[in-house]
Amino acid sequence: MRKATVHVGEGVAADRPAFTVVFVCMGNICRSPTAHGVFRDQVARAGLAQRVRVDSAGTHGWHEGAPPDARSQQHAARRGYDLSDLRSRPLRDDDFLQADLLLVMDDDNEAVARSRCPDRHLHKVHRLTEFCLRQRSPIVPDPYAGGPTGFERVLDLIEDACEGLLAHVVQQLPPTAG
Repeated sequence: MRKATVHVGEGVAADRPAFTVVFVCMGNICRSPTAHGVFRDQVARAGLAQRVRVDSAGTHGWHEGAPPDARSQQHAARRGYDLSDLRSRPLRDDDFLQADLLLVMDDDNEAVARSRCPDRHLHKVHRLTEFCLRQRSPIVPDPYAGGPTGFERVLDLIEDACEGLLAHVVQQLPPTAG
């Protein structure tokens, strides 16, 4: 399994969290907000909410300002994740500068993100599934046009990947003072 190599602390402002992760899908209403909610929960349970910033965005701005798809919220809620406060937004140029990792869901998301990313920040763009510990899939499939099993599969992949991601991020965090 390939793991992302990240260099923490490059240009980190004192008031900014030590590590920032942005999850990216197409419309930012299904996969990326689900990953956002799952990882945010894992980060909070690990006591790292002040040190790790979690966000999500879409490669297309079709749904800007909209909450996550009702089906994504429903399936996530069954597993204890609240996505109701999240709102769709498009991927912005400053995401490439400020994030330590931009985690895409599939080939199309990766192609768009890489085409927009300045060369010096390309090392930050990875597939979320690179962090899976147990599941094997090159992508997190888009459940939008499918049924309930698609949303459950997305959650299975995301939970697994976020577990591996959290372990990776913990290793990247600079030591705390004290």
